Amino acid sequence: MMSSSGGFGGDNHHTQPMAEINTTPMVDVMLVLLVIFIITAPLLTHSIKIVLPQAGSQANQEKPDAITLSINAEGRLFWNDAPFEEAELASRLATEAQKKPQPELHLRADKKTNYQQLAMLMSAAQIAGIEKLGFVTEPDSKK
Repeated sequence: MMSSSGGFGGDNHHTQPMAEINTTPMVDVMLVLLVIFIITAPLLTHSIKIVLPQAGSQANQEKPDAITLSINAEGRLFWNDAPFEEAELASRLATEAQKKPQPELHLRADKKTNYQQLAMLMSAAQIAGIEKLGFVTEPDSKK
């Protein structure tokens, strides 16, 4: 005869369903999900490194005025489109060089102007202490 202590076959007094739930598979799944979240959470909070501009309450610097010194093909000089004599050039440039901020000198010359006259104007501006000198040209209209 078989013993009634258990076995595979003839145990008829344990026919009721088991009342306890096996939680081991559920705990295993939860631990796997926890590990996945621990690994991926830092990746989700990663941000792009940018340097943001700093706003300051400094006063805006005034843009210096621009002086237009023009010379035509005949060699006549114009200070902001007003004619003047060459003898006044050094004193006008020296006066403008003393201003703070120093204005920019825009040199406009006719294309037939002698290079010697342009060199003389640039030299006078340098002697007076003008630091910013620019040449004004017009774009070529040929296309």
